Amino acid sequence: MHFVSNSLLYTTIMIKIGIISDTHNYIDDTLLNFLKECDEIWHAGDIGDINFLQKLKNFKPLRAVFGNIDDYAIRKELNEYEIINYYNNSILLKHIAGTFSKYEKKTLTIIHQYNINVLVCGHSHILTVKYDKKNKLLYINPGAAGKFGPHLKMTALKLEILQNGIGELTIFEKNK
Repeated sequence: MHFVSNSLLYTTIMIKIGIISDTHNYIDDTLLNFLKECDEIWHAGDIGDINFLQKLKNFKPLRAVFGNIDDYAIRKELNEYEIINYYNNSILLKHIAGTFSKYEKKTLTIIHQYNINVLVCGHSHILTVKYDKKNKLLYINPGAAGKFGPHLKMTALKLEILQNGIGELTIFEKNK
């Protein structure tokens, strides 16, 4: 993104992130197409198995955490949570975080300890993006990208992280 002012060229640094969760060993080709322009993918847990994890790693640079259905092989490879810092954003990636603004104790401790301003989580299979005024953070749950679970639509997000904040957010949605 470029802006011209007083004949000077200013550039806003940006990174595009694909955000998915709850794939349970499945990802649709149309979702892969949606994610192809992303610089990296964040997976908020419930990946499925180690071979599927490798498939995702081969597709794009991947940051991922394990979820409650993930086995020992995935838990050996990934952490329960990740702290990601881009520009002035401190982001927590965690599978089970609690519900919006009613976070489980460990999540709340991490939020305060690391001054988190973006929380990305999964588990609920419900696409949710809201601003939590109480904890001063953007809450993002991409829903479920896979076919397994109670959700009716497969969902995911694409997020722009700018040098000075959060940019455009795009939703992917497809009937399962």
